[in-house]
Amino acid sequence: MLTKLARLFVIKTRPEAFMIIYALATGAVQRGQVYLGQYPGFGGKLLFLACMGSVFMAGGKILDCLKYEAAQKAGEQAMDTSPAPLQRAKT
Repeated sequence: MLTKLARLFVIKTRPEAFMIIYALATGAVQRGQVYLGQYPGFGGKLLFLACMGSVFMAGGKILDCLKYEAAQKAGEQAMDTSPAPLQRAKT
């Protein structure tokens, strides 16, 4: 039962990843707006940019991990479908 629930929180496809990245970006913009209100001027703008930069880094990492997992899965499938090595007859 817990494994079925845990599978809901695994990002499997690129559209799912883009939805997660969008949610992260929405939260980062809201946090950045709070920073602009608390720290007017250059400091608030730097904190806003830091919030947005973290989303770019996290989004890139999520997409890279999806590519890595797909390549790993393809490699495992190639290993499974390869013919068994020939065995020499003992003489």
